[in-house]
Amino acid sequence: MRGLLIAAMMFGAVSAVRAADMPDLPILRGGFSEGLTSSRVNWQGYYIGGQAGYGSSDENFTRSPSTAPLLKALLANTIIENEMGVSSWPVNFGKVSRRSSGWGAFGGYNSQWEDVVIGVEASYLHGGFGGSYPVSVHRVQTLSDLYIHDVTSTSTSAISITDMATLRVRGGYAYGCFLPYLFGGVALGNADITRTATVLDVMTPGPTNPPGRRPAFWSAMEAQHNHLIYGYSAGLGVDVNLIGGLFLRAEWEYIRFTASVDTNINTVRAGLGYKF
Repeated sequence: MRGLLIAAMMFGAVSAVRAADMPDLPILRGGFSEGLTSSRVNWQGYYIGGQAGYGSSDENFTRSPSTAPLLKALLANTIIENEMGVSSWPVNFGKVSRRSSGWGAFGGYNSQWEDVVIGVEASYLHGGFGGSYPVSVHRVQTLSDLYIHDVTSTSTSAISITDMATLRVRGGYAYGCFLPYLFGGVALGNADITRTATVLDVMTPGPTNPPGRRPAFWSAMEAQHNHLIYGYSAGLGVDVNLIGGLFLRAEWEYIRFTASVDTNINTVRAGLGYKF
């Protein structure tokens, strides 16, 4: 027993001597934890960048103006309008979704207080968002000219949004090299809004009619080109400082345009920017 005690005392003495001879490593003084601490990034100032996005647009055409006036003017004094009332046939537009991509730019200014960052920003995206909703009505009837009229009336409502811009206020919290943020603002868009009406009448001669009458076709369109639409936007994202003023961006944005065609656009975006 005494021998074991003496051996333990000798081992402890040797360990103490070795520890005294070892260099003073940073890890023993908390240097490892200090090495993981990131320095604060200065986000204050002006910045610009480029971006690309992909998303979906949801169009609600239920409030689109009726194509009845177009059809009535198109088929004035025709037998199919007088006896079949083609312009009064029910047309009910609905909803449609479409996916698309785009590219653009952004720029703004940040003010920073400690870890809180508040700023204003303008964002632009060029793409091919929008959609169309066609409705067809088909009827067959023998009219007073003793021909069988096989009539198909097609009405289409469509919107095409090529350019979108948002002016927004954003607030974020700087955490190391990351700047997560929320934003909200107003949205403007450049759109072509169209309504199209077409009618095809295929005539089959009755027993007493000579053959040879050709099918008749009518078409008319009403359009608003380069029409300014407006709405609002909201979303969230994160900027990641790379080196110096260079930073990466990942973002989700929701835009709603309130026009004759209500449109909701959701996009995810990736960008590269530089803060001066």
